[in-house]
Amino acid sequence: MALAIFDLDHTLLSGDSDHSWGQYLVDRGLVDAEVHKLRNDHFYEQYKAGTLNIEEYLAFALKPLTQYEPDHMHAERAQFIRERIDPLVTRASRDLLLKHKAQGDTLLIITATNGFVTYPIADHLEVEHIIAPHPEVVDGRYTGRTTGTPSFQEGKVTRLHEWLAERHETLEGSYFYSDSHNDLPLLRLVDHPVAVDPDPILEAEARAQGWPVISLRDPA
Repeated sequence: MALAIFDLDHTLLSGDSDHSWGQYLVDRGLVDAEVHKLRNDHFYEQYKAGTLNIEEYLAFALKPLTQYEPDHMHAERAQFIRERIDPLVTRASRDLLLKHKAQGDTLLIITATNGFVTYPIADHLEVEHIIAPHPEVVDGRYTGRTTGTPSFQEGKVTRLHEWLAERHETLEGSYFYSDSHNDLPLLRLVDHPVAVDPDPILEAEARAQGWPVISLRDPA
């Protein structure tokens, strides 16, 4: 038994749930379309370049939650998962999760995408544990802020160590699957780092280190 850790976007999913949620809000007329799409695309390019200011991005991503009743946004989120997320879940991803379950491993998703979007996606994938930026709720309303360290770049390592300490567990025999060079701090920490459909920077590092490079994309 070991800990099997998975990045979410472009790893277990064949797309980006964070960016897709922003586009969904635009398509549904829940935000100013021109302004929101421009900023959503801008932050996505920053993420790919490794220059994203995560605090600034989370404030942007969570602001729409403050403008509507929570029940309304929960209903929108359920529709979003049916329409936009379910098609991004590949058979290969589900098979990998089932493989680790069959080995008796503990499954954990760790993602920089906020928990409002990702907690139900983890449920949809039948992954019990998830670490994500946690949206703050006060008096039943979303505040637009998060609590704790955002799980991005080195923040993923910080949050993982906190999670391990709470559970009195270690990283012995651990796996981590990711597509992004933003996750190199955590990939270097585990016993079995695996690059999944990696970006060019991660692919070069994986080849240099002799890490496995795999694909979770279904054949066309």
